[in-house]
Amino acid sequence: MACVSVLSFWDARRCVIEHVRSACRAPAVEQVDLEEAQGRVLAENLYADRDYPPCDRSLRDGYALRAAETPATLQLAGEVRAGTRFPRSLRPGETVEIMTGAPLPEGADAVVMREHVRAEGDRIAVTEAVSAGLWVRRRATEARRGELLLPRGRRIGFVEVALLATLGRRRVSVYRRPRVAVLPTGDEIVELDRTPLEHQIRNSNAWSLAAQIRRAGGRPELLPVAPDEFEATRDLIARGIEADLLVISGGVSAGKYDLVEPAARALGAEFYFNGVAMQPGYPLVFGRARGTFFFGLPGNPICTMVAFEVFARAALELLSGDNEPLLPLLEARLTYPFRHRPGLTRLVPARLAADGCSVAPIPWHGSSDVFALAHANAFLIADADRDCWQPGDRIRVLLR
Repeated sequence: MACVSVLSFWDARRCVIEHVRSACRAPAVEQVDLEEAQGRVLAENLYADRDYPPCDRSLRDGYALRAAETPATLQLAGEVRAGTRFPRSLRPGETVEIMTGAPLPEGADAVVMREHVRAEGDRIAVTEAVSAGLWVRRRATEARRGELLLPRGRRIGFVEVALLATLGRRRVSVYRRPRVAVLPTGDEIVELDRTPLEHQIRNSNAWSLAAQIRRAGGRPELLPVAPDEFEATRDLIARGIEADLLVISGGVSAGKYDLVEPAARALGAEFYFNGVAMQPGYPLVFGRARGTFFFGLPGNPICTMVAFEVFARAALELLSGDNEPLLPLLEARLTYPFRHRPGLTRLVPARLAADGCSVAPIPWHGSSDVFALAHANAFLIADADRDCWQPGDRIRVLLR
């Protein structure tokens, strides 16, 4: 796809994914213990070590029997519970009491629930015909020995941890976490332990980006704040592109002291876009210098956070070995009317109800209002070609 200077929201995301996917190679591989695997990306294919389940198992508490003998009154021959086996084959006219998860005795092919029979001492009356396979989980219906269960490139979550444990894997091969350099810019930035003057702000963007990078599977490396001076900015960018990915906060607008683009250009950078038709986050730069991709994010805190989540995170996930970077989107019903001026895709702080079905925008005062964002758990995504939504309309939501 040929990228132009300013792209639409969705075209910009596609541009990032296509360029990074075409250029990145598989990261180095390392082994980690299972308790450290959460959030990492698999670097190996995982196969079933045996059939699952390895034998026919009961899905209910009840009685194992031959379906062809029902209806009948059968002789109770014993019981089998989970973790044990019945010591012999089921004989004609017999039934065995069985517990959920227990293996079916040889010769049995169905289970009837205990509430559907009548017990008469050691005789069990089954009053209706039973079909073969009733309440039975057949051998290998979940997975067959040697079947591919998890492909390399899958990010490990709690379900994947359960599957790894099921396979008996105490250690697993994963891709190395990418190093992500974080470069804040601007003479107004001071460190957290400083008391800022009225014209200064604390270096919050570096810390929020570091948290987002860790959540996305990277290893953040915080660089010193770049002052509004060309050579210093260029030198710090040069230092940042020694990492696997560089994320720059601020310095990407059209002002006299917005030096990120000229400083990167002096290092031979190629630019894929330098603006996205979105709000917040319009002045957003994506490029590559000396083999390393970089993002120049707007300096206002909400701009920085949003732009990272929808663009830089996709690049980081691909560099982590993740096959399919996805936006965590859903649709919900608006509870309040909403209007905006078409032309830009807008991401508006919002509160998604606990049931995930309804959503409402929250009051905020622009892209520096982190205090309002702290009360939000999502963003409304207002499409660029639509100007209004009414209560009850469905709208896309990006989870925070």
